[in-house]
Amino acid sequence: MCFNLGRPPRPTKPLGQPTRGKTARNRLRKVDLFLLLYDAALIRRTDGMYSEAFYVDLGYGAEATTTLESAARLRALHPGLPVLGVEIDPQRVAAALTYADQLTHFRLGGFNLPLAAGETVRVLRAFNVLRQYEEAEVAPAWETMGDALLPGGLLLEGTSNPTGRVWCANVLRKTEDQLVQEALVFGTNFRAGFEPGIFQPVLPKNYIHRMLPGEPIYEFFEAWKRAARASLPVRTLGLRQWFVASAKGLAASGYRVELRHKFLKRGLLVWRLDSA
Repeated sequence: MCFNLGRPPRPTKPLGQPTRGKTARNRLRKVDLFLLLYDAALIRRTDGMYSEAFYVDLGYGAEATTTLESAARLRALHPGLPVLGVEIDPQRVAAALTYADQLTHFRLGGFNLPLAAGETVRVLRAFNVLRQYEEAEVAPAWETMGDALLPGGLLLEGTSNPTGRVWCANVLRKTEDQLVQEALVFGTNFRAGFEPGIFQPVLPKNYIHRMLPGEPIYEFFEAWKRAARASLPVRTLGLRQWFVASAKGLAASGYRVELRHKFLKRGLLVWRLDSA
């Protein structure tokens, strides 16, 4: 079977560094689930420039696993969703091209996405990419990636442990002219247990060195740990119930965390950082 994949964009020098490239199957399944719960309308959109806007998996690694898995999950909601996997390693791109078709593309690139004229992006996921950079390089990388997003689009940038059982991500929304940090989300499937400290090793680069008294992320974790201790008796009912109770305690202390059951029952704590 032959596919017309269109003319690839003119090559530009990719910005960024190669990652280690190791990715377990289903490592980012919970991240996909979060996206579908958080903004399903963004995945479904087909109006205007969104009619052919990509979902982009940046830095998918040595194999195309995460890109292909995400394509399958998100297309359950939007069967015609175009998906683009981007890698800075030419050999990884060459290997992934075996899986390319009319809706699934793989290209050589970096933070400056390899887009052809007229191509647009609705969601850009960059996981386990920026942790190897210096903290000062995070904001410029966000800005470069955000240039490709349509207004209303999302950048999910974060880190997971090797199995994907525990992860944390920045959620940034593109406005007309800038990226706004909308939320910080913590995810677990409870197979690694639960207590707030399990998320500290997977904090994104902009937070990992900020676990110091007086820093907002440090104070957030201290509040969450207090809420977890106060709700410790609930642990006898199960880790999921304890997680939910700790989130409610965190909200009672003044933090804007999502208390909707659709998030909490799935091990997703969403800390809202925007002004909405």
